Amino acid sequence: MSSADGAAPRIALAVRALAAGYGDQPVVEGVDLDVPLGQVVAVAGPNGAGKSTLLKAILGIARLLGGRITLDGADVTRLPLQKLARLGVGYVPQLDDVFDALRVRENLEMGGYLCTRRERAQRFDRTLTVFPQLTPLLERYVETLSGGQRKMTAIARVLMLDPKILVLDEPTAGLSPELSRMVLHEQVRVLGDLGTSVLLVEQKAVAALEVSDWAYLMVRGRVVMSAPAATILADPSMREVFLGGAGTAAAVEGASR
Repeated sequence: MSSADGAAPRIALAVRALAAGYGDQPVVEGVDLDVPLGQVVAVAGPNGAGKSTLLKAILGIARLLGGRITLDGADVTRLPLQKLARLGVGYVPQLDDVFDALRVRENLEMGGYLCTRRERAQRFDRTLTVFPQLTPLLERYVETLSGGQRKMTAIARVLMLDPKILVLDEPTAGLSPELSRMVLHEQVRVLGDLGTSVLLVEQKAVAALEVSDWAYLMVRGRVVMSAPAATILADPSMREVFLGGAGTAAAVEGASR
C-alpha cells in the first residue's frame, strides 16, 4: 500500500495477526489490516466471512484471542470502546446510532460531550461545512428524518469528536439503493476526500468498493485479498461473487492465489 507519490503512507490504524471470536474458538484468524491516514478502506466478503467480528474485535466488543492493534502507532489492543473513543476512534454502529427523541442540533452537541464549550462550537461549525445539508435540519427531531438524513446525523455526531479514524458498520443497512448510494458517495467518500481515515464494513460490496481507496476481502474468517479497490472492481470474477451470480466463496479464494 503506497501513496500517490510512491511514499509509504502514515498508518492511522494497524491490525496484526488478529484472532477473535465469541468463545475459545476463533471466528477470525491471522488478519493483518492497515488504514492509512486520509483513506477509505473497505472490508468486504460473503455473508459469514467474519467482517463484523473483525470490526467488533478492533473496537473491544468481541473477544480478542490474539494479535495487536495500534492507533497512530500507539498500542490500543484490548482497550474498551469508551477508551478508544477518547483516543480518537469514532464509531457509527449499524443500529442505535442516533437519539430519535432529540433534534439534530442536540445530537451533534451530545457528540461533542468530551469537548470544551469553545471546542464544541468550533467543531459544530466545521461539521456543518462537511455536511451543509444538515443546516436546514438542525431543529428537526431525528425521528422525522429520512434514512439517509439519519445516517448523516449519526456520522456528523461522531465527527464532533474529531476522530483520528471513523469506523462505519454497515452504514447502508435497511436503506434503498438510492439512499445507499447517497450515503456512500455523498457522505463516506466526501469524508475521505477531506482527509478523514475511514474503515468501512459494508454488505453492499460493489458500492463500497466504488468509494474506497483500498479493500480487504474476507472469506471464512481470513483475508484472502488486499488490493486497491479499483483493481478488485475491475476483476470480473470478483464482481460476479459480490453481485450474487455464479461466483462463490471458493471462487474468491481461487482468484486470490
